[in-house]
Amino acid sequence: MAQRSLRFLVEAVLVVSVLGSLAQAAVSPRQWYNDWTYYPQFGYYYSSYYYKPAAGSEGLKFQFCIYYPAHPRYVYYFDPVKHHYWGRLDAKGEPGHQYSLLDPKDRKEKLKDIPEEAFPKAGKMPPIPESSDGTPMEPVKTLPKLGDKDGKRPPAAEK
Repeated sequence: MAQRSLRFLVEAVLVVSVLGSLAQAAVSPRQWYNDWTYYPQFGYYYSSYYYKPAAGSEGLKFQFCIYYPAHPRYVYYFDPVKHHYWGRLDAKGEPGHQYSLLDPKDRKEKLKDIPEEAFPKAGKMPPIPESSDGTPMEPVKTLPKLGDKDGKRPPAAEK
């Protein structure tokens, strides 16, 4: 009888463990974007791209996505640790051919210091930053709605 109880307990723990892992995976995906926020001092919108370098990673890392209304076709990716832009997503590009990854020599802290010709032809999304398994980044799915909740609109959006 004690052996059956122990077996039942072990099986119950395994089931709860598996269900807990599945629930954690459903609640905590490996990568996602948060909502857009308007930064009026600089006239752009930003969103954070959160990711785990490995599927089992405990901690989260992030990059910034920056959308300039003056450049409505693109979402620029900025590394807050290295303080540079490292690529951009063509929001109007063909799926699977949307990302331009800058060569390391062309990555700059200010977008104005990166010439247009430094951005290569758009291709596939790059791997999740710092990952070693090759899982591609998910592209940002939505662009910001111009104008914030207080009714302020960025200067480039007023016409």
